[in-house]
Amino acid sequence: MEKVAVALFEGKKIRKVWEDKDEKWYFSVVDVVGALSGSDRPRKYWDDLNRRLNDEGSQLSAKIGQLKLEASDGKFYLSDVADTETIFRLIQSIPSPNAEPFKLWLAKVGYERIEETHDPELAIDRALRTYLKKGYSPSWINLRLKSIEIRKDLTDEWDKRGVKGSKEYALLTDEITYAWAGLTTRDYKKHKDLKKESLRDNMTNLELVLNMLAEESTSEISKVVEPKTLDENKTVARKGGGVAGEARKKLESETGKSAISKNKFLPDKADGKLLK
Repeated sequence: MEKVAVALFEGKKIRKVWEDKDEKWYFSVVDVVGALSGSDRPRKYWDDLNRRLNDEGSQLSAKIGQLKLEASDGKFYLSDVADTETIFRLIQSIPSPNAEPFKLWLAKVGYERIEETHDPELAIDRALRTYLKKGYSPSWINLRLKSIEIRKDLTDEWDKRGVKGSKEYALLTDEITYAWAGLTTRDYKKHKDLKKESLRDNMTNLELVLNMLAEESTSEISKVVEPKTLDENKTVARKGGGVAGEARKKLESETGKSAISKNKFLPDKADGKLLK
């Protein structure tokens, strides 16, 4: 499962992607070049540098991969990325007083994530502190952390069933969400008037509970059915989401109100509750 994030080096944003399969961070080459060179046109700087390295017979380009990173318009595009070892080699090609500080920063970033991989409690503690700083209530945070655990179990199950990468994860997530909420993920975000914000970080307690039921049900059904193709996984996702969908409809019939809220999270100094 890929995790996209942004780190800061001396105030400059460095986009990065963690890949579980490789257990590596992959960093945006353009961002690294911009941070080291100080160029206001880092993409052109990288193109020129890459061309020069190729002319010199360098094998560095062969180590550069492509993964989707978020751009300034909020959309994700394939971008040049490199792992820590390759970034170290790239640094040697860019004359910069920031070279040594960047090497130390790069080593620290990589070490922290590897430590979290071997001790998941470190990642949980970091997430807990982050949500508290944003103003979320402790009860909401407990649900959100549990939802992360359930989501991880689901993606692990998908990996076993041959689901490939973030694109297929997104397709299956849409199936689950539509089955329980009656909305695709994109429509759900529109319903809450969200743009770049995380949908799950803007769910009410009830929405989180229903979404967890949908994903946990999908995992359990998948373990029994053992789907082998993407279409079979879609069928399982619809069934899992349907379990939570039935629960939502039953609750709505009892309460007379929708379980799907238009509210999104706004920090409230009193208790960090979800506000409209």
